[in-house]
Amino acid sequence: MSKIAFLGAGRMASAIVDGLLAKQVRAPADLACNDGGDGTAAALAARTGVAATSDLAALIAPADTLVLACKPQQLAGLDPRLAELAAGKLVLSILAGKRVATLAKVFPRARNLVRAMPNTPGQIGAGISAWCAHGPLAPADRAIVDAILGALGQVVEIGEAQLDAVTGVSGSGPAYVFEFTAALRDAGVAAGLPRDIAWKLATETVLGSARLMARTGTEPETLRDQVTSPNGTTFAGLQRMAARDFRGTIKETVLAATARSVELSRDA
Repeated sequence: MSKIAFLGAGRMASAIVDGLLAKQVRAPADLACNDGGDGTAAALAARTGVAATSDLAALIAPADTLVLACKPQQLAGLDPRLAELAAGKLVLSILAGKRVATLAKVFPRARNLVRAMPNTPGQIGAGISAWCAHGPLAPADRAIVDAILGALGQVVEIGEAQLDAVTGVSGSGPAYVFEFTAALRDAGVAAGLPRDIAWKLATETVLGSARLMARTGTEPETLRDQVTSPNGTTFAGLQRMAARDFRGTIKETVLAATARSVELSRDA
């Protein structure tokens, strides 16, 4: 079974390792990691049994696939030996804003390059990752990509031109959901609920509603209408949301994040 090396051992790399091991897609002996000196690799190794090393050659030489999971701003300062060490290997990057063309300059002899945008729910295996490849993927490499990103949750293939929009919707999207949940909690407190009860009601309402949409496959507008009685309580609340252009605000939010992703990618 092909071995996977992780350049970086932070939250997302740890989530991938946890998912690969939990799904028994890889064994600890098939995985290795390093870090930039912050101790995360040693902590991951101690917790999971994967190898940790500060020696780049020892990390990459036995591996068939290299996962870039360091901080995006660290890409330009990576050890120049990586270009040769990664020759003939599949390189998968989860570095936000780093385009395939930029990765190709750092890894000119890679077998293929994949750019992916996961999101934070991947930390519990409930994420969704979008990815694109530099060139057509061989079936075996596609299986590796599906296994690595599948460790975080669901996976979709997309064109690179659409990855900025993916960033605006699902990459940044969890923050919008967290903010909405916090607002729902605070509104409950304003309506007279104790904060702990308001927090529980808000969290479970968001969680349950998302599960209902996902499991039934029903359009959100249909589910909304099923809750809404003419001139009832839900109707009153929805009218206020419409008056404040709630959908317009969310649209502007996503477009702002998408535009910023485009700017960052241009600098990459």
